[in-house]
Amino acid sequence: MVAEAAAAAGWEVLGFCDDRPDARLPGLDRLGALRSPPPGVVIHLSVGDLHARRALMGLASAFATVVHPSAVVSETAEIGVGVLVGARAVVQGRVQVSDQVILNTGVIIEHDCRIGENTHIAPGAVLGGEVNVGPDVLVGLGSRLLPGVSIGAGATIGGGAVVVRDVPAGQTVIGVPARSV
Repeated sequence: MVAEAAAAAGWEVLGFCDDRPDARLPGLDRLGALRSPPPGVVIHLSVGDLHARRALMGLASAFATVVHPSAVVSETAEIGVGVLVGARAVVQGRVQVSDQVILNTGVIIEHDCRIGENTHIAPGAVLGGEVNVGPDVLVGLGSRLLPGVSIGAGATIGGGAVVVRDVPAGQTVIGVPARSV
């Protein structure tokens, strides 16, 4: 998905790195395990696991921000380094997206939201206006965060959850309305 988005956005995709020697991606060369790329080469950490991606962030000095051409990003949005904005994602005005964030396919981030570093927002999630999401958060597939809620660092929002009030750091919430488990 990331390689296709990067190519569609005009990047030259040299290949991919994976610690699994049997890893394959059609049309791309496996360049070996992830290590420091040579000077002038930028990488994108398309690792979905938040903890693994956090551990890998120190391996390179240059990260690519990839915005799929079908995404809509407001001119007043601020997008960090190493971010993926997936196909058909919408990022509205005055949104702040920190470094190493994944905004997956069809995500909608409404006005004045703030997204912390190393957060993964899964496909189809919708964040209402003025939502604050801390670092290292997983926002699950198709979830809804109502306007003005805050999500603490390291929290997990379950797929399909509807978050109507703040979620403390480290908590996992599921359901409609979302409740702690």
